[in-house]
Amino acid sequence: MDAEESLQKLKEGNKVYLESLTNPGNVSKALRHETAVHGQHPYAVVVSCSDSREIPEAVFSCGIGELFVIRVAGNVIDDHQLGSIEYAAAHLHCPLTVVLGHTNCGAVHAAVHGEAEGYIASITDEIKKAIGDEKDETKASILNVQRNVSLIREAFAEHPEISEMKTVGALYDVETGNVKWLED
Repeated sequence: MDAEESLQKLKEGNKVYLESLTNPGNVSKALRHETAVHGQHPYAVVVSCSDSREIPEAVFSCGIGELFVIRVAGNVIDDHQLGSIEYAAAHLHCPLTVVLGHTNCGAVHAAVHGEAEGYIASITDEIKKAIGDEKDETKASILNVQRNVSLIREAFAEHPEISEMKTVGALYDVETGNVKWLED
């Protein structure tokens, strides 16, 4: 599956999610066995927030082995996330990475209002680099996603083994469940 096919599958999965009462993704015993014996073959990497309302496998109607999910508050990017993306792209051959932000993000709220201290500040400091003086939290979430997409693209621009990986941004609406795909 190439990046465009992966992206289309995610878009279709979100449409299914919007109408579903439960996650239609395959989590069967047979699939658990298959992936245990033959390994994982995800078709996309999703870097998402740790927020419990944003569950990438549910949002995209996926089951076991379909997504390589990296969750971190504020969907920020550092060397740990880059290493995980590199592994998924180079070793699992994921053709697509999605940075998935969301509405009503607590980390973005804290960054906008300067409310973080302790270890949380390491997250909000990264978000502040993306949002500048933006006070609208939805716009700030989009700016944060866009910065992290750029960071991923820059980090892997000179990596021949994963140069074909496509990276896109999206914003999940925690109320409606809809994913808005962000254009470059």
